[in-house]
Amino acid sequence: MEVPMSQLDWLDALFEQQRAAFNRLPMPPLAQRRQWLKALRQALIERQDELVTAIDQDFNGRSADETRLAELMPSVLGLAHAEKHLGHWMKSRRRSVGLAFQPASARVHYQPLGVVGVIVPWNYPLFLAIGPLTGALAAGNRVMLKLSETTPATGLVLKNLLESVFPTDMVSVVLGEADVGEAFSRLPFDHLLFTGATSIGRHVMRAAADNLTPVTLELGGKSPAIVSSRVPLADAAERIAFGKTLNAGQTCVAPDYVLVPEERIAGFIDAYREAVKRFYPQVQGNPDYTAIISDRHLARLNGYLDDARLQGATVTNLYPDEPLQGRRLPPYLLQDTHAQMQVMQDEIFGPLLPIVPYRHIDEAIAYINQRPRPLALYYFGYERGEQNLVLENTHSGGACLNDTLLHVAQDDLPFGGVGPSGMGHYHGYEGFQTFSQAKGVLAKQRLNLARLIYPPYGKRLQQLVYRFFIR
Repeated sequence: MEVPMSQLDWLDALFEQQRAAFNRLPMPPLAQRRQWLKALRQALIERQDELVTAIDQDFNGRSADETRLAELMPSVLGLAHAEKHLGHWMKSRRRSVGLAFQPASARVHYQPLGVVGVIVPWNYPLFLAIGPLTGALAAGNRVMLKLSETTPATGLVLKNLLESVFPTDMVSVVLGEADVGEAFSRLPFDHLLFTGATSIGRHVMRAAADNLTPVTLELGGKSPAIVSSRVPLADAAERIAFGKTLNAGQTCVAPDYVLVPEERIAGFIDAYREAVKRFYPQVQGNPDYTAIISDRHLARLNGYLDDARLQGATVTNLYPDEPLQGRRLPPYLLQDTHAQMQVMQDEIFGPLLPIVPYRHIDEAIAYINQRPRPLALYYFGYERGEQNLVLENTHSGGACLNDTLLHVAQDDLPFGGVGPSGMGHYHGYEGFQTFSQAKGVLAKQRLNLARLIYPPYGKRLQQLVYRFFIR
């Protein structure tokens, strides 16, 4: 009787299968890559109802419209963008050759890396699988995706969908618990992209380092929103409320806290409450309002609220008359917070919004700069001078002026973190570059003037060259 392979052996075998397939076709032509992207796009459109149902099942209450708007639509549009622009992306780029090295030509030639690994989080299990997959396929790679154990129904549907489009030596989906994810991160990929918690990202990076595997890390952090002293509060509050309540705040670029001029806090609270109630007249039993993904994460968020209350924060439930049903945690506002509270230390990943007062814009900028660099930053104000002041004096992976979240869905913008919020970029052209080797190529033909400076040294011509270029 055969001894069954361990999980690690099975992963090794799958990886070697993809590596062998890549070696048989190391430079897929443009037409082939476009066909991959088109087939995947059509499969997502045709099977969207299955995906919506699976994600709803995993969340035990996920808004179908949020899945279509925040996962399916950007996935489909991203594939169409790559298909349209791929021919231009793949072209070699001419570069200049210095006078001392003429006659010659130089170009940058983009080649696939090989086998790419993608570790997908639970909060947007479709979009955060398809986005990296799009860039990796456009660049001509083979791809292995590890789906989160927290979204098993989505994992099964996506696995079946991708296996109906691609052979497993082209694209494969790996399911399993944390031990499988750990083994996955130790495979000798040619590139590894991880989206998730900073604490896990550190382990992924250590595992990748053993193979010298380059990594792209999308880690999140505490993304601030700044409300200026003059912006209409209704404008700012509505857009912040959208960013904070979409997916019940379980978004890596959700506004984590909001900096508000101290004299405008009462007005902002009223405007925020009004905007949230307009979006969701009630939250319990409302199919438009998404549930917290698991009991563990619900307990974590309630722990933040309890800790803040114990340390003196003013905690306001915007739906105090609605008893909690299932895991639909209502939006909360928190005032009088301080740095020692857990809610001000950890990425919230839920519908809790701390309000931090400030007196002058320089104070708000200083507050942000004293903390780890976030994945996103949001500024609300229509004065161009202050917009530029904030952009030029803060660091974040990306930014929006007078909106939240939507920069992530722009296919022609890179997406990535900086410092503690991640490293590397993907989406659109930057995704193609991330998953390609930009090979510098210098080409010479028969005429070779460089032989004039070959050894033995000390020739008069060499002295003239030195005098011309370096003296």
